[in-house]
Amino acid sequence: MRLKNGCKNLDYGLIISVLILFIIGMISIFTATNVEGLAGTGAEIYIIKQGISFIIGCVIVFFLIRSDYNLFADHWKWIYGISLLVLLIVFIPGVGTTNMGTTGWINLGFFEVQTSEIAKMGFILSFAKILELRYDRLDCAEDLIVPAAFIFPPTILMILQPDFGQALVILVIALGMLFVAGFNIRYFYGLFLFSFIAIPTAWFFALDYQKARILSFFHPEADPLGTGYHAIQSKITIGSGELFGRGLATQGTMTKLDFLPAQWTDFIFSVISETAGFIGAALVILLFVFFMWRLLRGARLAQDMYGTLVIFGVFFMFLFQITENIGMTIGLLPITGITLPFISYGGSSLIINMIAVGFVLNIYRRRLDVRI
Repeated sequence: MRLKNGCKNLDYGLIISVLILFIIGMISIFTATNVEGLAGTGAEIYIIKQGISFIIGCVIVFFLIRSDYNLFADHWKWIYGISLLVLLIVFIPGVGTTNMGTTGWINLGFFEVQTSEIAKMGFILSFAKILELRYDRLDCAEDLIVPAAFIFPPTILMILQPDFGQALVILVIALGMLFVAGFNIRYFYGLFLFSFIAIPTAWFFALDYQKARILSFFHPEADPLGTGYHAIQSKITIGSGELFGRGLATQGTMTKLDFLPAQWTDFIFSVISETAGFIGAALVILLFVFFMWRLLRGARLAQDMYGTLVIFGVFFMFLFQITENIGMTIGLLPITGITLPFISYGGSSLIINMIAVGFVLNIYRRRLDVRI
């Protein structure tokens, strides 16, 4: 009876939306990897690894749902410390591995763990406690010293990897949670002013490849075979899908010819747009809108401020990742290594996204203080 009552109080709308997004992702990954360029590897290995990651995520979610999220609030210091530790471990020679210029992974042999993914969830759980203790007491500059000091270490460690995309995710999460916790709106104006000064200044400290990536965002045609290649190929791929798409099995497409690099990870939305067209891409976006609405609903129904802040942290994490990934594929935002939640290939990303949903389900279920 207790298990039945626990299942009854879950947010099945949220669960169903995640399942549909995952299924769309598996189909898209198979389409993106079933190309001549990967003939020696085979699409099956990507599907198997993604499936295993999903199963691991489901097992973790099952135990999260049956736990009390306040236990994580009580141990927020340990969670924050572990989050910083996993970010530091990659700098130990022989431990951290480098992918796409970023030293942010730990190779476990059978699985590579992206440490910034773990740190994001740890940051949300611990920062929510910091803000709960200071709720509606963030009106003056002195009140922001502790939150600012809390944000600084993980952001800097991600920048040093360097993983600017994930560092930006942390900043967006932090600002969103601060706003919910009663952060005085006038400080946002100050942050915007600071950004206008800091961003041009940061240009002088940026590495050459980072400058090239920024320049290619404004004018990708200047280097069509170099820094602008991804942006150009992505827009061509999306445009070729037209209204109804070219189908999953059609030969001679941009996807099948493997013109688009990382099309099963960062540019999976381009694959969806080509195979399912504008209609299919729009449906995926609407599904994400429904998913985000369920998160907001869960935040509104949470029984305490800690639960509300955790869900809002998850909300802003997903909001930025979805917006940035889709925006970069259509040329509206700079290209970063941000994946599309539940759809892009990536074990660490999928598991952490599942864990984030697990916490939301836990908080939603506990709104009635159901004990099991």
